[in-house]
Amino acid sequence: MRILVVGSGAREHAIAVSLAQDPEVTALACAPGNAGTAAVSEQFGLDVGDNDAVVAVARTWQADLVVIGPEAPLVSGAADAVRAAGIACFGPGAGAARIEGSKAFAKSVMSSAGVPTASSVVVDNPAHLDTALGVFTPPYVVKDDGLAAGKGVVVSDDVEVARAHALGLLDAGHPALLESFLDGPEASLFCLVDGTTVVPLLPAQDFKRVGDDDTGPNTGGMGAYCPLPWAGAGLADDLVERIVRPVATELDRRGVPFSGLLYAGLALTSQGPAVVEFNCRFGDPETQAVLALLRTPLARLLHATATGTLAEQPPPDWSDDSAVTVVVAAEGYPATPRLGDVITGADGDGVRHAGTRRREDGAVVSCGGRVLSVVGTGADLAAARADAYARLEPVRLAGSHHRTDIGLRAERGEVSMPVSLR
Repeated sequence: MRILVVGSGAREHAIAVSLAQDPEVTALACAPGNAGTAAVSEQFGLDVGDNDAVVAVARTWQADLVVIGPEAPLVSGAADAVRAAGIACFGPGAGAARIEGSKAFAKSVMSSAGVPTASSVVVDNPAHLDTALGVFTPPYVVKDDGLAAGKGVVVSDDVEVARAHALGLLDAGHPALLESFLDGPEASLFCLVDGTTVVPLLPAQDFKRVGDDDTGPNTGGMGAYCPLPWAGAGLADDLVERIVRPVATELDRRGVPFSGLLYAGLALTSQGPAVVEFNCRFGDPETQAVLALLRTPLARLLHATATGTLAEQPPPDWSDDSAVTVVVAAEGYPATPRLGDVITGADGDGVRHAGTRRREDGAVVSCGGRVLSVVGTGADLAAARADAYARLEPVRLAGSHHRTDIGLRAERGEVSMPVSLR
């Protein structure tokens, strides 16, 4: 099978590494890729926002399967264009990808499906903002209604901070979504979805705040771990039945069946699970940890999902180990990252490249905010954490920063399931 992976992040590098180890994959390409994916695949220059260009690369390279990683091309219809060209594609069409592209659409789907989520108000006019804020109590949650690469969210006890973020969104022409705050530990559940067939992967937990102890602004994600030692073995199946399958069924009923990876970001509250957000693709940095534990050939699962045969596949097989991902970010991230710095020590096992490129002189340099992900595995969470941070030790990038506490509270037994889900 010839597989083309579209994207350039650590998520795509992790997917490419898994596919490169798969005997069913006879040729592998990444477009545009990065300095890490170049070591395991062919590379092609590509503007991922140009659907015609995506199709042209897939045709020219004679791909049997196209795997689209980022959300923006999915929301703009890249998967529709690839399928219209007669090529199998892993990723939802634009209609189903609205589950991530429009939070208002996602709320409508969840309401129709009877799926619990935070109460919310969409504000598209500054004149209505103060009245809308008055409906909520601290902490205030303000989100960009559209795509924001994980950084369009502010959670604050200060109403003026919330107000300022909402006004910034409105000034930029983006509707602001105000939500009630959901308590309890959060979990990320990836599900392969083929219409109404839903197959869960391992639940994970990610870390959005930039600093240790969940301090500082939200980012695209500073680390993740899986599985969840504090969660029961039946959590994934329970969440599929309560949350994911009803949403997949509702999308199918609306005539926009989902095909690809449906990512449910969840709060496991004292009242039961509730949806924080849905994404229409593999999440980053959870993917790096989840795929490190997958034993089933990834190509088989992606191809079955893309070709409507997922129901015929046995459940995925998993390692009994744990995995931890730690993100190395450039100086200035998540605001304005410093670019162009030389990176050394990033060629070891477990290092997944994101914002990297190779200069003409052969040096690997930074070209994005989240530069690398470092993945460790071990028999338990403590061993996986130790392995991840040991693998990170040789990495050198001037001014870079990373969190030192990924998975630490779970390792210490300080995270627990709400009584409602035990």
